[in-house]
Amino acid sequence: MLFYDLFRLDPEFIEINAGEDLFREGDSGNEMYVLIVGTAEVYIGGVLIGTCSQGDIVGEMAVVDGSPRYGTVSAVTKCKFVVIDKKRFLFLIDETPGFALEVIRIIAKRLKACDLRVVTAVTSSQKTLG
Repeated sequence: MLFYDLFRLDPEFIEINAGEDLFREGDSGNEMYVLIVGTAEVYIGGVLIGTCSQGDIVGEMAVVDGSPRYGTVSAVTKCKFVVIDKKRFLFLIDETPGFALEVIRIIAKRLKACDLRVVTAVTSSQKTLG
């Protein structure tokens, strides 16, 4: 729970209520978020791809590559997110190697999960055709 431990007492946070979106697919984004309290869901193309809980990060891809938001994050319960803007993100990367390594691990884990979903879909499709 590196992110939770680093940011649980951070004064820079936002709260959203259940049913509200933190951000939506296609939005521009210059910050990432650490979920401190609550549960949220991540959707891509309207498809649920994951659930976030205490200590999880979201929005890191937009900070890393400057692209529009790739998905939508919606609160399932009332949520509290710490906001990490690009300037702070870069500072943390420079000054806290553990932070940088954990962001890389999370991105790698999500990429592997995506690959597995693609392989599963292709395999299922081939079984249906064959």
